[in-house]
Amino acid sequence: MKTVRIGAAQGFYGDTIEPAVDIAKNGDVDYISFDCLAELTMAILLKDKMKDSSKGYTKDITTSMKALLPYVKEKGIKLLTNAGGMNPEGAYEEVIRVVNELGITGLKIAVVTGDNIKDRHSEFQSKGVSFEHMETGESFDRVQNQILFSNAYLGVQPIVDALREGADIVITGRTTDTAQFLAPLIYEFNWDEEDWDRLAQGILMGHLMECSAQSTGGNFSGNWSEVENMANIGYPIAEVQENGEFVLTKTETSGGLVNFNTVREQMLYEIHDPSAYITPDVIANFTTSKLEEIGPNRVKITGTTGKPKPDTLKAVMGYPDGYLGQAIIGYAWPDAVKKVKKAESIIREQIERKGVKYEEIRMDYIGHNSLHGSTVEPPTEDDELNELYMRIAVRAKTYQEAALLRRFVIPLSLNGPPSMGGGLGNQKPRALLGMWASLIPRHLIEQNVHVHIKEM
Repeated sequence: MKTVRIGAAQGFYGDTIEPAVDIAKNGDVDYISFDCLAELTMAILLKDKMKDSSKGYTKDITTSMKALLPYVKEKGIKLLTNAGGMNPEGAYEEVIRVVNELGITGLKIAVVTGDNIKDRHSEFQSKGVSFEHMETGESFDRVQNQILFSNAYLGVQPIVDALREGADIVITGRTTDTAQFLAPLIYEFNWDEEDWDRLAQGILMGHLMECSAQSTGGNFSGNWSEVENMANIGYPIAEVQENGEFVLTKTETSGGLVNFNTVREQMLYEIHDPSAYITPDVIANFTTSKLEEIGPNRVKITGTTGKPKPDTLKAVMGYPDGYLGQAIIGYAWPDAVKKVKKAESIIREQIERKGVKYEEIRMDYIGHNSLHGSTVEPPTEDDELNELYMRIAVRAKTYQEAALLRRFVIPLSLNGPPSMGGGLGNQKPRALLGMWASLIPRHLIEQNVHVHIKEM
């Protein structure tokens, strides 16, 4: 039975590329797939594009391509990435530039466009799309005139189309996290678009691969201290058969761990309903899946079932949502807790006295409750801590209001409790983006999705 081997690359913008290079060298793979995007990433890329219209894609696509392109040419490995972000055409041009710089010929590079729907809102509204918030039902009127970006989550089909046209490298904008991983299977095995169970198996494979080393021992909450050679941790490889069954593994040259527990932990990561994981390509039911350790660092996955894909696609839009002002100050023993609490009370009192109306104020004690929040009790003044830091963060309507925060914090170095140190009270405010999500009839979006290929 034919087997396709797919290797994972970066799981987020800024992730290390070295394990993907190890896969290219030693993994005997046919494809290497990236998942570079998150909603936060899109906000970051928007700011890049607002500064320079030629940007808006992940900047590390340059180093990633320089690292992997020689193996694409030598071994025939295909690269699939959504690093195009806000500007897939810009990423496409950058990859072409890198290919030329390396002197590589004989490659076909594809770019997928059509996920950007910002200029089509009026068209969609004329066809009955309300753009109401998909979770709250709130009217689009509140943010409609403030939208800075609007991108739909595309599914697998345009990537498959690019592969069918012979593409060696496929660059997309906003796709689902799993699309780059499922596409090779549909292309290689010629799966029918309504073969829901096989597609669901492919979606689970993609989900297990999309977060780089989280299936191979990274970010593992089990016996993480027993994960070998974490400094050289590998990314996962999937060996997929035509019937959809697959084995998750890694290269022998890398560190990490692939077992029942590492795989099932990633299986449930970011899953709201494991019986109905909704993607543009299939609604997958992970509760029917079976995981079996069949050897060292080898887990076989079977049995995932699927239901027909939805009639809508999710679109995420960003809009200005005020400004963040923040500062970090610390106090040392003795009475570190008492000092921090006094500093907090002084800042709150002065904010109130000055009449500054922040929309939100957060005071987090780093090292105690900054990660766990209200689920833990605040430290008591009897706690003899060596040191304690406090992060003060405010949400303000204007830059000027956010900038005022430092005027409440910096003077405490001489005018507050003793031994304030290590402060970061002079951080500049930064703009915040709110996120708005809506469901759009998929045919309205997909009719404007295009694939363009250039042969080098």
